[in-house]
Amino acid sequence: MASGNFGERLKRERELREVTLQEITSATRIGPRFLEALENEDWEKLPGGVFNRGFVRSIARYLGLDEEALLGEYDLAYGAHAATAEEHSDPIPPSAPRWLPAVLVLCVLVLLAGLIVGGVYAWRHFAARRNARPASATTTPALPEQTPQPAASVVPTAAKIPATTSNGPTDITSGPLDLLVSASRDTHLLVLADGHVAFYDVVHGGENRHFTAKEGFEVTAADSGAVLLELNSVAMPPLGVPGSSGTITLSRENLRQASGGNSEP
Repeated sequence: MASGNFGERLKRERELREVTLQEITSATRIGPRFLEALENEDWEKLPGGVFNRGFVRSIARYLGLDEEALLGEYDLAYGAHAATAEEHSDPIPPSAPRWLPAVLVLCVLVLLAGLIVGGVYAWRHFAARRNARPASATTTPALPEQTPQPAASVVPTAAKIPATTSNGPTDITSGPLDLLVSASRDTHLLVLADGHVAFYDVVHGGENRHFTAKEGFEVTAADSGAVLLELNSVAMPPLGVPGSSGTITLSRENLRQASGGNSEP
């Protein structure tokens, strides 16, 4: 039985036209249970929202009624039902504390900051390890410190007489460069030939080592007085003060100065 004005009028208009629920269902594709729910104002059995209004509009069009007027009656009936249902509904549960969203946002920000810092640290660590491999071929590694030792004997200054062969004087500034390193005692030694590491280890007293290059050398020793250098058989100046580390760069210019008599220790 209809329980309100809207449902009663809808059922009365349908019966006045001698139209059955089945005929409306065939024409509008609205299920019989929904038609009965509208006539009985049994709102809980209806899908609600725009679906209910679509049903009312389709029924009004099929029965030849004013669609807007019937929708207005539906809105009044459904609105009264909704207001009554709200009055009898359970009390609204208490909302979460206002500070809870702020705490959640702060936790998320702290987590993101930790991830960003960790990512930056990992990337820098990776980049440092990646750059360390090629850098070893062009940079001078730090040499371990050694206890100063007594000064060695006086190292001869650069020779001022050009080398000669059985066929006469030769140009010591042409051709490849040959470096002879003679060690008088143990020391750490680094030799770069044309910018590449040719030797990085300990040389022992009495040991001689030869190196070749096209452009020049850079020699570093932990004890400057422990090594003697000859470039293309020409004695070179000492690396530094005996007992301390020193570095020297050798090129063809050193040979030109030696052969011209203008080299300085």
